[in-house]
Amino acid sequence: MPARAVFLDYASLDLGDLDPAPLRAVFDELELYPATAPNEITARLAGAQVAIVNKVVLDAAILAACPDLKLVLVSATGTNNIDLEAARAQGVRVCNCQGYGTASVAQHTLALLLALATRLPDYQADIRAGRWQTASQFCLLDHPIVELEGKTLGLLGLGELGSAVRRLAEAFGMQTLVGQLPGRPARPGSLPLAELLPQVDALTLHCPLTDLTRGMLGAAELAAMKPTAFLVNTARGGIVDEQALADCLRRGHLAGAATDVLSVEPPRDGNPLLAGDIPRLIVTPHNAWGSREARQRIIGQLAANAEGHFAGTPHRVVC
Repeated sequence: MPARAVFLDYASLDLGDLDPAPLRAVFDELELYPATAPNEITARLAGAQVAIVNKVVLDAAILAACPDLKLVLVSATGTNNIDLEAARAQGVRVCNCQGYGTASVAQHTLALLLALATRLPDYQADIRAGRWQTASQFCLLDHPIVELEGKTLGLLGLGELGSAVRRLAEAFGMQTLVGQLPGRPARPGSLPLAELLPQVDALTLHCPLTDLTRGMLGAAELAAMKPTAFLVNTARGGIVDEQALADCLRRGHLAGAATDVLSVEPPRDGNPLLAGDIPRLIVTPHNAWGSREARQRIIGQLAANAEGHFAGTPHRVVC
């Protein structure tokens, strides 16, 4: 089926290091725009049968203004930027990408946990401050280092990502426990949150943000964790009460925390976890997913989703 496709925010995916050839091969015509402002969307999609977006919003009004549109390809898993009800009513199929960043996010999760356990940021700060250069002995050991081997990791979410983190943690000799998520059937052997939290030496989050998981880790839950425990969040920012976590770290109750996600991104109006006085906190800018390999997988999945649509055997259909 001849088709014209338009990728409205290609620069959100490609930093100049990807090969778009698999995607170009699917379409008669493919236009790649680095970014698209809201007032440019309908003009750029005029006559296009396929829209490819990452975060550009396609609401009911925009979809109605694009009568030729038959397929929306989302270069991410989340589709909250698409009016799915309007797409369904207009006969527009929506497909997303899935599982592309498993290795990248799992690696990032362990990297954050290792950085906390080895106190890597603190020792790097010491070197920048010249403390090693003026030390009285050959090494600095001012910040206690923790071995992961023999420690217990709790996982909230044991889907593809959680399972990958579990395998990596066990390779470091950690024991693992799985927590029950609210509103979901309990897995065999999983523990209610109240039982899980006091037992773990580290807790990693791999669950979606829903009405049931929003604020799941608040002041009471953080207080139930060991003072020596670590918390790593590479899921969604709203799962953790950010002010409660900031207060907890200031009190020294946790040994450290790391997050790749915040409740509002980018945090243009600030965030409690961006304050400069919070000890033992690592914040990364939602880039756990962003390895070159993971982003190239997205290109491949977008191409496969388009091919499936044209062949009548669609993949990863959201609506």
